[in-house]
Amino acid sequence: DKKTSCFRMGDSMKTQLVSAICLQEVELHERPADDKQADKTFTVEEAVEEIGFGRFHVMLFVIMGSSNIVEAMEIMLLAVVSPEIRCEWRLDDWQVALVSTMVFLGFMLCGVLGGYIADRYGRWKVVFGGFVWSAYFSLLTSFAPSYGWFIFLRGMVGCGVAGVSQGFVLKTEFIPAKYRAILLPLATIFWMMGSMLIIILGMLVVPTLGWRWMIRISVTPSIILIFLFKFIPESARYNVSAGKTEAAMKTLHWIAKMNRASLPPGRLVEPITNERGSWRILLGPSFRRTSLLLWYSWFVASFTYYGSVLSSSELLEKNLLCVTNADKEHQVKHRHADGLCYCIPFGYSDYQTLLISCLGEVALVPANIALLNVFGRKMSLTVLQLLAAFFFMMLNICSTMFGFTVLLFLLRSLVSMNFNVVYIYTAEVYPTVARSLGMGFCTSFSRIGGMIAPFIAQVLMSQSVILALSPFAVACVVCALGNFLLPIETKGRALLVRKVIFEE
Repeated sequence: DKKTSCFRMGDSMKTQLVSAICLQEVELHERPADDKQADKTFTVEEAVEEIGFGRFHVMLFVIMGSSNIVEAMEIMLLAVVSPEIRCEWRLDDWQVALVSTMVFLGFMLCGVLGGYIADRYGRWKVVFGGFVWSAYFSLLTSFAPSYGWFIFLRGMVGCGVAGVSQGFVLKTEFIPAKYRAILLPLATIFWMMGSMLIIILGMLVVPTLGWRWMIRISVTPSIILIFLFKFIPESARYNVSAGKTEAAMKTLHWIAKMNRASLPPGRLVEPITNERGSWRILLGPSFRRTSLLLWYSWFVASFTYYGSVLSSSELLEKNLLCVTNADKEHQVKHRHADGLCYCIPFGYSDYQTLLISCLGEVALVPANIALLNVFGRKMSLTVLQLLAAFFFMMLNICSTMFGFTVLLFLLRSLVSMNFNVVYIYTAEVYPTVARSLGMGFCTSFSRIGGMIAPFIAQVLMSQSVILALSPFAVACVVCALGNFLLPIETKGRALLVRKVIFEE
């Protein structure tokens, strides 16, 4: 061969010189591809896009989507249990409202903490811990001996649900860019399933076994997910940001194998970032305006969503449709020996109306996907918030139960879509080094809206329906106008790894 012929030439010096030249030629001839491949590098973003959509993402969609079932059941449980605890402990309106407020207070306090821990120590740990925590305290709630213990334990449940909500970040970081606007809105199906499941449990279990057994049975999905969650890996984006490149490569190889795809040629190379989970990133020049506007958007998303849920529950429980002077009407009908108490458990038709309104959360998912892909995130938020404001005011119209159900169905669709879009935008706009903390801050501000909503939807509703619904509509309009000031559109954009320097 060429190598052998070189060594057969002249004297020793000539032989050595020519041999060296020939060996270099042989190496260049035999290993050009290896050298070229060794010089190539790729990022996690490029790996995720190269792997594409496959069996791993189906598993991810089902397991992580099911976490929304748990979250929805814990939140919607409040709408079903409210009439029961009102009767058992003879509660005033403000005491019933305080139950929801305590849940959201726990969510708010643990939201930022959970986001910080997720950015510093990993998303998986926070989500898994949230499952265990919320299941444990939810089970304890069913044994609450008094109203005081009940609100304390529900506050602890809210703290666990804050950890579970970080699953949205973990899921987003594994999904290719072109599929995010399709898969993430479809996750609403799981939220609807959780909402419907707790309503069906209320319909079947509460009249026979009581609300305590309903809560005990509702813990079952959380326990199942605790065991299924071992199939979900830690975020590869987090691992590379923390310097755990080998762990990230192991995860990416496993995903590629599941999807029957391959990774890009070369080595995984991304800079290690020590400034992870820092609030300075969120309020620095690159993201200050975005963060402030997003915090208000999340406040409005939660305020209007839970406002619609609790308002519908209150209107049905107290039969306030077309009632102009609620207090006078109900003092006559529901006075007890120890004073006025709205002790009116849900009937079958009330549960049925709540079930139909839950279907509204997925009815317009195709429209949501179309809005995201055609108009982008910012315009979608504006359109949805203006429409939600319109339908909040439409609930003031005196109509039949069928008309009320239709209006409630459409309103729940819009506020659910709005919540979904603001989730997607937040997960896309922040860099990996502060994505979970950014989500944590946003969810904490959203729970302020959730804390205020019960006092308007459940306390003020008894005085005036239009007075109770107007704040929700006004908040939507103000937020829609604020969306025009958002400096970044994330449609079709790759997820940022670390902070970028640009002035908003």
